[in-house]
Amino acid sequence: MVQSSSVNADLNGRVLRTLAAGGTKMIAQRSTGFNNIDLAVARQLGMTVSRVSYYSPHSVAEFAWTLAMAVNRRIVRASSRTRDFDFRLNGLMGRDMRGRTVGVLGTGKIGEVFTRIAHGFGMNLLGWDLVQNPACVELGMKYVDKDELLTSADLVRLHVPLLEATHHIIDAAALRMMKDDAILVNSSRGGLIDSEALVSELRSGRFEGVGLDVYEAEAGMFFLDKSLEAVEDDTLARLITFPNVVVTSHQAYYTHDAVGQIIEATVRNVEDYLAGRRSQNTLSPE
Repeated sequence: MVQSSSVNADLNGRVLRTLAAGGTKMIAQRSTGFNNIDLAVARQLGMTVSRVSYYSPHSVAEFAWTLAMAVNRRIVRASSRTRDFDFRLNGLMGRDMRGRTVGVLGTGKIGEVFTRIAHGFGMNLLGWDLVQNPACVELGMKYVDKDELLTSADLVRLHVPLLEATHHIIDAAALRMMKDDAILVNSSRGGLIDSEALVSELRSGRFEGVGLDVYEAEAGMFFLDKSLEAVEDDTLARLITFPNVVVTSHQAYYTHDAVGQIIEATVRNVEDYLAGRRSQNTLSPE
């Protein structure tokens, strides 16, 4: 039996053992991230786990840039006002991005596309990653340590996987390093940011704006309609109330192109498994 899963499905050891007892032999993850799966237990059970290692990097990178510009130019606030025929400009002033500095944490495929977009807008480019991307260097990116990136960037964009080493990579100390008028954008994984620490900094009046397409406790909430229910997550409720914060529904990947590629890759992974072929997308067994 094959079980298809999304990144918000909590496939912990207990769940995997239950699935295995019911005859599940393969987990076909429909995303690049797999932090929701206990791979150690999956390997113990002899369970094959695959993921979609690549799909349109443009979908996520373009959305991240859109989110940054929506925050910078107060698009959500302006749209809300004009629906009520309120055409005042009060509180809608933004900033030119040209000549400012963007810091990209994670310069893989998506980070590279985001860097190209920022370069096209005339921004200065700073990067941080374990391995430098030659394409980003060619665009003029300067690789620096994380602390220098955070203290220097006007726009900080996250795109690193959620691992034990990157959990809360943007913690209270990292947030305090950032400029008071910086913009922070995360469309990668919610657990990269300490949400409570972010709320604390926002309460003190810091940051030009924050754009979040992900949230560390989004499981059981995102992709569902909770509009008629009591708000149980106080941290998310507080984040949404800040006028300089835009929260979206983990939708950066959600384009016709990307979803089509995700479906095709997931089906190929299952076909490879059924045919006994080893796929480059296989995470377990190693």
